[in-house]
Amino acid sequence: MEHHDVAAFRESYMGGGLHARDLAPDPLTQFGTWFTDAVGAGLTEPNAMVLSTVDADGRPSVRTVLLKGYGPDGFRFFTNHRSRKAQAIAADPRVALLFPWHPLRRQVIVEGTAEHLPREESAAYFATRPYGSQLGAWTSENQSAVITERAELERRYVELEELWPHEVPLPDFWGGYRVMPMRVEFWQGRPDRLHDRLRYRRAAPGEEGEWAIERLSP
Repeated sequence: MEHHDVAAFRESYMGGGLHARDLAPDPLTQFGTWFTDAVGAGLTEPNAMVLSTVDADGRPSVRTVLLKGYGPDGFRFFTNHRSRKAQAIAADPRVALLFPWHPLRRQVIVEGTAEHLPREESAAYFATRPYGSQLGAWTSENQSAVITERAELERRYVELEELWPHEVPLPDFWGGYRVMPMRVEFWQGRPDRLHDRLRYRRAAPGEEGEWAIERLSP
């Protein structure tokens, strides 16, 4: 087995600076600006985000999911409600999101609360998914459960393909979430590890405006 000196991997980040005066007044608008930059840079799946949860026993878990919408009401994604992530959210709706845009020397970290999207919004999105992905949602009905072999999934997929050759209904165990942000950090890599970290947080009573912006030590 080949061994690498992991500690020796280093890179000097030469990204431009990030200043509070240049930020939008709210984090969702600022996120939109940076997301546009990520798309324009040709990043692979710029909407890929790392979702962190904690279950009822306090055990953390993490996985990559795809952002499917964002705006003043928060960040939206869709998943199986029987999955490990969904069970954790049911126990504790506090979650964190991370957008790792490494080629741009940028990260966005979101801390907030997840809540179910209305059924009609989940149905509208499900209808836009490719036919194979719709069948896949039904095939993995018991997501995160132990299975004996992959052949189980393949057999189930064929059964569902025969059952619904054209139109696939929305599963009752599948739908969307909205993450309402409480804190959003914009991280810009800088030389000598003196990175720029600017965080929006919901303003406390007595503070002016809806969001306060703070600079964090790198």
